[in-house]
Amino acid sequence: MRAQHTPHFLTAFPVYSSAFLSPTHLVLGGGGGASRTGIKNKLRVYDVSEDRSITLVDELELERGEDAPMSMATHLEAGTLACGVNSAEEKLSKGENENCRVYAFKEQKLGLLQTYGTLVSGDLDDFQKVTVLSPDGKLLVAAGTTSLQLLFFPSLAPAALALKTDKEIYDVSFSKNTLVVATTDNLLVYALPAAASKDSPSKNKKKGKQKAAAVPELELLRTVDAPAAVSGSTGSTFRAARYHPGNSDILYTISNTVPARSRTKKAAPRQAFVCKWNTTTWAAEKVRKIGDKGLTCFAVSPNGNLLAFGSSDYSVGLLDANTLAPLLTILKAHEFPPTTLTFNPTSRLLVSGSADNSIRVVSVPDSVGKSSWAWIIIILITLLIALLAFAVQQYA
Repeated sequence: MRAQHTPHFLTAFPVYSSAFLSPTHLVLGGGGGASRTGIKNKLRVYDVSEDRSITLVDELELERGEDAPMSMATHLEAGTLACGVNSAEEKLSKGENENCRVYAFKEQKLGLLQTYGTLVSGDLDDFQKVTVLSPDGKLLVAAGTTSLQLLFFPSLAPAALALKTDKEIYDVSFSKNTLVVATTDNLLVYALPAAASKDSPSKNKKKGKQKAAAVPELELLRTVDAPAAVSGSTGSTFRAARYHPGNSDILYTISNTVPARSRTKKAAPRQAFVCKWNTTTWAAEKVRKIGDKGLTCFAVSPNGNLLAFGSSDYSVGLLDANTLAPLLTILKAHEFPPTTLTFNPTSRLLVSGSADNSIRVVSVPDSVGKSSWAWIIIILITLLIALLAFAVQQYA
């Protein structure tokens, strides 16, 4: 199946994160990072039309020495944006990293609302690689390489004690009652604290020890390993985990295999898999191989019908969320591997971004994402009519 898609080249603006603030307003995060490349770190808001054209609406340049926004999430109703931006090096050296930031988009302008420091590792190279909002917009997860903080949104007051993981964190996803953390080795399923369902408190209500004592711990419910069909004898790493937006009994993950090293044999190619999990039994109900290159980014459409992936072979693809069947692939979507993928709220547009200073806007075909059973029924009816016609001819 073919889809119409349009590339847009952005001068000196490597793209690392993206999200829609409305059906037409797209925010991009990128830049040259904390190194002295001369490429400035910015947040940009574009208006994206149905014909896939884009118009710059606002540009917010970050302070000199700060890092590029590497992850973000948006609250559509409030018109707010949460993202991760490391402070300048002189602040990092003092332990003053206000990495978690909230911006409001009002009157076509981005403005800073809140900041909070969540990275406690002391590693100057650590950064907020995961930023995820709960479906109701009341909770926010800001995760570094091996640390995670659950916060109330938009106040950024802690909703649970900071969490430390043994393995690297790649993604986080909310259901109504649980939080799934995807690490390289496994999925960690936590129960959300009962207090997290209440309204966000002010950060100034409690201080010091009294405040810390009132914040609960996240309770680990279970640890889920990769299915044998994925890991095999080579092992694998989780790269993303996302709940179905309309059904918390379904979770999707993507995994890349880790080929075993051998001095005598040629290493097996790295393979990529997508899995559909039943979160009642935590069994992988469907597993599909996507290709022989690792996947770099992943997204689920807001209507729950489509899965999008970006691959290290520079391609972008769409899968049927029910069957995991491939629907379309855009080869050579970028010059570098895609770094970010996001659907607009109507699921009619998909945007991919890359560090090659480009984004690609894809119009999702109307036929893509519709019920697979409908097509199966149509095919069966067509075959039945053909058989009946043939039988009539034989006995005429």
